[in-house]
Amino acid sequence: MEGQRQPGTRRNRSRLSSPGRALDLGCGEGGDAVWLATHGWHVTAVDIAPTALQRLTQHAARAGVTDRVSAQQHDLAETFPAGTFDLVSAQYLQTPYDLPRADILRRAAHALTPGGLLLIVDHGSVRPWAWNTDPDTRFPAPKRSSTNSPWTPPGSSLSAWPPPNAKRPAQTARQQS
Repeated sequence: MEGQRQPGTRRNRSRLSSPGRALDLGCGEGGDAVWLATHGWHVTAVDIAPTALQRLTQHAARAGVTDRVSAQQHDLAETFPAGTFDLVSAQYLQTPYDLPRADILRRAAHALTPGGLLLIVDHGSVRPWAWNTDPDTRFPAPKRSSTNSPWTPPGSSLSAWPPPNAKRPAQTARQQS
C-alpha cells in the first residue's frame, strides 16, 4: 500500500489550502507528505525507519515532487528537525516502545509559526486483533488531551489553542468473525 494519506489530512483540507512549510512526524511511506507537496507545500518528512524513507523518496519521485519533499531520519526521542513550520502533522504517532511523546509534541508546537496548525490524530481504542490487547491500555479522550495539553507553549493560554475538531469516534473497532 503506497503512501496512503491519513484521515486528518483529508478532514483539514480547508485549513491546508495556503501552502507553506510542513513537518510530517512519523511520515512512514509518505502518503501525507507527497499529497501536501503535490498541493504546493514544502515538506520535511521525518521517520526513524530508513526503509520507510526510501519508499517515501521513490513515491515523491513518481509524483514529481522531490524538490518539495525532504526525507529526514530522526529518532524523535533524540533529535528533532530544525526550522519552523506552518503545519506540523503527527498522525498516529503512537508506539508500544518507550517514547517521550509529550516532549515530542511540545517541540512540535514550539516549531510552529504564529497561526500555524498542529494536527494530531490518535487511535481512539485498541483494535481487538491488535498486538496490544492489554486491558489496562487507555487512550485519553480528546477533551482531556486538549485541556491537559503538555505542548502548550510557555506563556500561552489554552484558549489560544482550541482544538478545532476534538471528538471521539462514533464506533469502536470490532473483530470480524
